[in-house]
Amino acid sequence: MNLSTTYLGIPLQNPIIVGSSGLTDSVEKIQKIEQAGAGAVVLKSIFEEEIVFEYEDILKEAESLGINTDQFDYYDFHLKGKKLNRYIDLIKASKKTVSIPVIASINCVYSHEWVAFARRLQDAGADAVELNMFFLPSDLSRSHQDLEHMYFNVIEKVLKTVSIPVALKISYYFSSLGQMIQKLSQSGVSGLVLFNRFFSPDFDIEHMKIKPSFVFSTPADLAVSLRWIAMMSQRVNCDLAASTGVHDGNAVIKQLLAGAQVVQVVSALYQNGIDYLQEMIAALKNWMAAHEYSRLSDFQGKLSQAKADNPAVYERVQFMKYFS
Repeated sequence: MNLSTTYLGIPLQNPIIVGSSGLTDSVEKIQKIEQAGAGAVVLKSIFEEEIVFEYEDILKEAESLGINTDQFDYYDFHLKGKKLNRYIDLIKASKKTVSIPVIASINCVYSHEWVAFARRLQDAGADAVELNMFFLPSDLSRSHQDLEHMYFNVIEKVLKTVSIPVALKISYYFSSLGQMIQKLSQSGVSGLVLFNRFFSPDFDIEHMKIKPSFVFSTPADLAVSLRWIAMMSQRVNCDLAASTGVHDGNAVIKQLLAGAQVVQVVSALYQNGIDYLQEMIAALKNWMAAHEYSRLSDFQGKLSQAKADNPAVYERVQFMKYFS
């Protein structure tokens, strides 16, 4: 059974990728991921926010010690170098230790930082870079055009700086999602990851505090990405990676049928362990054998909207007969 595929132009032994998370923040964990059979790994994101917070702590400590904070540039360089160097060391060590593709991940807030980070990660030997990008549309003074322009601005700058493949991980919070996905696919990126999963707040009503809501995805979360992978398959100029809600081998199969090139998994591995990858791969193989498929291309996109007997089913949003 041939499960091999390509993603971002990179050969993979199978389409299951372990997504960016705490599962991918050390060489030891990445080795276990490779041994369990993953096709590739996306490293835990390097967060610009973490650098900023650490930087602010350094400044506060310097002021308390009576150090002249006019040395701002020194601390800026020193701190960013320290944080980035740890991430760069992870990339280098991972590349020396495992044979599966290692994809770096960046999460930035300000557009001028994306370029510098991406260049350093490429130089460290990353096979590709995933831009984990989302600007919450909470600024009421900015139009949706302004927000969307920020995505293309970042992409343009990064693509001018690096030569390795670039993937963009996005959310479904766009005023015209289908059109935006298509435009982003024409920007020069090699892949789009649909969709991101975010921190969301919840309320502790006894202690009157804000706390995290559900951290892990659930199988029901598959529905959103499944619909949009199926609708955009064969209508974009880059690879599509499915993410969020992938909790078993059947979910992998569904996303491939929708037209995904690869499938990212995280929550299911937190809940079941890294070796659960083997069960997901086995489920894919068994299903292919039962349906007499010898390679992924035999069925990828078979249930996409472009190939559907009833394309309108993907456009339906209201329940009609379900509860009758």
